[in-house]
Amino acid sequence: MIGKTDLAELKIKDGEFELLLRTNEYFKNKKSPVTQMQPQSQTFIPMPGASATPGASDSSHTPSADQSTDKKPEASSATSQEENQESNENLLEVKSPIVGTFYRSPSPDKAPYIKVGDSIEKGDVVCIVEAMKLFNEIESEVSGTIVQVMVEDASPVEYDQVLFMVEPS
Repeated sequence: MIGKTDLAELKIKDGEFELLLRTNEYFKNKKSPVTQMQPQSQTFIPMPGASATPGASDSSHTPSADQSTDKKPEASSATSQEENQESNENLLEVKSPIVGTFYRSPSPDKAPYIKVGDSIEKGDVVCIVEAMKLFNEIESEVSGTIVQVMVEDASPVEYDQVLFMVEPS
């Protein structure tokens, strides 16, 4: 119905509920296909058998000949894993508030919102998660420096899945 009008954007606010609709006309003028949705309360039900960590149950990986015959790399690998766990304890997580498809940039021809080494503040847009053809800007709830991007671009994400690791400022 809105597409049949000359409206580019419609915003409805009722108490805590806010709805923002944007038409293709809006995106033609903005050159950035992003629709923001800020739900106040949601209920998410994970699908049975879905894993929050892609590849976590992948047991098809077989060690290379170097790994299976030489025990020294395993020892140094175990030490580096312990160091990573200790350093990860100090890191903050930016998690997905919804289920959908993760995108690092507003459109394929644009630069990512953030990359490793960038400083972010609370409220900065860090990525987009597409859900049901709506592009939802995900804002950081923490301030700091991006240390690691945990999800590949254009891959599915689960509710509460870690998207970025941030060193607090």
